[in-house]
Amino acid sequence: MSRTTYQCTCGARIRFKQDLEKESSGVVPNWTCRDCGTPVPGQTAEKIRHQHPS
Repeated sequence: MSRTTYQCTCGARIRFKQDLEKESSGVVPNWTCRDCGTPVPGQTAEKIRHQHPS
């Protein structure tokens, strides 16, 4: 299975849960880039947060 990655506008490559920051503001959490705080699309963030570095 291929890994999901996301290229943030600040240049950071988001590949693992550690690269995301969770903002709980209701039922569905919002995910942002840990480096700059830019929102990451929800579906992409959910896939990334289940990936483990190995």
